[in-house]
Amino acid sequence: MIDLNLKTIGAVIKQLRKQHGQSQEVCSGLAGIARSHLAMIESSTKIPNFETLWKLSYAFNLQPHELVKLIEEENKKISSEQLHI
Repeated sequence: MIDLNLKTIGAVIKQLRKQHGQSQEVCSGLAGIARSHLAMIESSTKIPNFETLWKLSYAFNLQPHELVKLIEEENKKISSEQLHI
């Protein structure tokens, strides 16, 4: 089992937001969350609950399981890189 790197969640969400050309203001508006909440998630000072991940996934035109899969893949990549250091 691979431990969840909490920074992974924020990094993936920030990367997706930038890939979609969205500002934090636009992305948070599409997701129905406060911009400050999104900023805290991206900086890994706040971990999103499932409802928030659900809302963010639709802001990126993804199904929730697709967002979780991207987070899992990035987490595995980071864990693998840490093993090789």
